[in-house]
Amino acid sequence: MSSKLKICFCKGLTHPAQSHPALAKTASCIPEALNFKTPPPSYLSVTAKSMQSMHDFMLHRRSFLPALLAGGVALIAGSQAWAQGSAQAAPIRVAAASDLKFALAELGAQFEKQTGLKLAITFGSSGNLARQLEQGLPMDVFLSADEALVFRLAKGGWARDEGVVYGTGRLAWIVPKDSRAALSPDLKGLTAALGESGKLSIANPDHAPYGRAARSALQNTGVWPAVQSRLVLGENVSQATQFVSTGAAQVGVVALSLAVAPEVAQRTRHGVVDAALHPPIIQRMALHAKAPVSAQRFYAFLQTNTAKAVLSSHGLGQ
Repeated sequence: MSSKLKICFCKGLTHPAQSHPALAKTASCIPEALNFKTPPPSYLSVTAKSMQSMHDFMLHRRSFLPALLAGGVALIAGSQAWAQGSAQAAPIRVAAASDLKFALAELGAQFEKQTGLKLAITFGSSGNLARQLEQGLPMDVFLSADEALVFRLAKGGWARDEGVVYGTGRLAWIVPKDSRAALSPDLKGLTAALGESGKLSIANPDHAPYGRAARSALQNTGVWPAVQSRLVLGENVSQATQFVSTGAAQVGVVALSLAVAPEVAQRTRHGVVDAALHPPIIQRMALHAKAPVSAQRFYAFLQTNTAKAVLSSHGLGQ
């Protein structure tokens, strides 16, 4: 009963002593024992103002909350749009055999102009690139000069499938512009072109497809034993070509796609090597298993008739 008495202070409630005279004496002493006093008028005024301020704040909060939520949604949407735009703006990462140096320069310029997308191309020997991809090199597209490497990457899970053939490479042998060597398809004039102390440049056969093809051609013509000690090995076929164009070697057996490029042709002469002298150089490309949409667009572009015509003009027919 005493607990009920402690909370009965609100105006309008009936005091228990009014309905129970027997409790009058006890009830009359409670306020005095608890030292209850009537609040001063100033306190009541401040309390009323505080209640009104709280009421106004609650009304304001109700109108502010939808705006706050709308702003939050807009901020989240803006952040998502920014992230999506950043992802789309990321360049397409391409690993390519070095014989494609000039062909991809032309194709890449066309693709970027048509789509607004950007390419980041890394050139190297196909064998080295494939090994780096297996070790985690981040790339979206791989264009190999040896299709066996693409098959290996597909089997290992890097590529989403076994890809497609984009061209068949050809060998060419090149000499400096002022050389009088007869550039026959059977390479019979190669030894004479070297002279007594000349150097022969090829790509390293250990990891470069064009280097292996060059070695096979030299072995099949019977000149390999005579020239083996005079080899200058390029890290890739592009470097092997550069050795001749800069005078570091007197003869080179390299990729036709590089020999026909104006930058090389203005310093050298070339002759096409008979394709029967070496295994076919079948060049294949593949997409990474998680390649973005932008990379898929470039991959599809390389399979168009326009791209095939450009590759063919660079000595990479199908």
